Amino acid sequence: MSLHAEVQESVGLLTLNTLRVSATARFFMDVTNLDDLRSALALAKKNGLKTLVLGSGSNLVFAGDFDGLVIRMKAAGRYWEQVGNTGATLVLGAGENWHDAVLYAAGAGYRGIENLALIPGTAGAAPVQNIGAYGVELCDTLISVTALDRESDQLVSLDNAECGFGYRDSLFKLSPGRYIITEIRLRLSREKPLQLGYKDLQDYLSETPPEHLTPLTVAEAVMAVRRRKLPDPAIIPNAGSFFKNPVVSADQFSKLQASQPGAVGYPRNDTVKMAAAWLIDQCGWKGYRNARVGVHNRQALVLINHSGGTGQDVLDLAADIRESVKARFGVNLEVEPGIVGGCH
Repeated sequence: MSLHAEVQESVGLLTLNTLRVSATARFFMDVTNLDDLRSALALAKKNGLKTLVLGSGSNLVFAGDFDGLVIRMKAAGRYWEQVGNTGATLVLGAGENWHDAVLYAAGAGYRGIENLALIPGTAGAAPVQNIGAYGVELCDTLISVTALDRESDQLVSLDNAECGFGYRDSLFKLSPGRYIITEIRLRLSREKPLQLGYKDLQDYLSETPPEHLTPLTVAEAVMAVRRRKLPDPAIIPNAGSFFKNPVVSADQFSKLQASQPGAVGYPRNDTVKMAAAWLIDQCGWKGYRNARVGVHNRQALVLINHSGGTGQDVLDLAADIRESVKARFGVNLEVEPGIVGGCH
């Protein structure tokens, strides 16, 4: 097989995923620009290799080795466009660290993404999940995504509507592998009201005079609240929230609430978004541990790899949790991270 000079063989992925599960990529290549990306894809096509585009590995589970080419997007960079008195456009390369970009924007006084502080991952991965936290989603500020369309081999610009955003969903999840994001554009404001609707943020900022509230103080509050509830992947390996908050009909929630008065839900038109963490906690999983993996003791949505578990160990635990929630509440939980390799 004719390999590009930058391609490595049999690369361990243990340190390239935040769950710290062991897996091996048959081939691996770091990509820092469009030419290298095209070269990597051409190499894979020529040799009949599957491809996996990797950011920081913060939202996936390696259920086994990857018998193909892993392409890690490392094209960083950030700059401002259309700077005006009331706002500006922030352009981020796909490999840019998301949290660093949030602090960069907030520190410059721009509002819109401060509630998304401390979410692990890269800027290029953010639109795929339509990341969200504390009442804010990426789609609230995203103008467009620049991506390589693998069907046409053309660089395309997709505006907000074309990205098909939904709750933890997007065009990029519905058409997996077709688009490789190279850059994103966010419209940020100097005047937009700060989003402080969540009680945790209100409580943390309760003694801060309104005139002293800035995007950076809100970002710092989000960081403090997240650190109090969520484990640092660098200390306790995890992939963040492992399950989506399920959306059920208003009628189904009403019936469930009649038998479970403490049920937590957030009405949205004729549906209700339920708190998956509450459902899991009620089934007794919060703080559970077996020999290798478990559920975090402060956040039932987070599965942890405390003693060298495999990706399959994590998925087996997730399956047990889903079955118990379904049996007790009749609610289906959907796994949020992507699953790579193995049988699942």
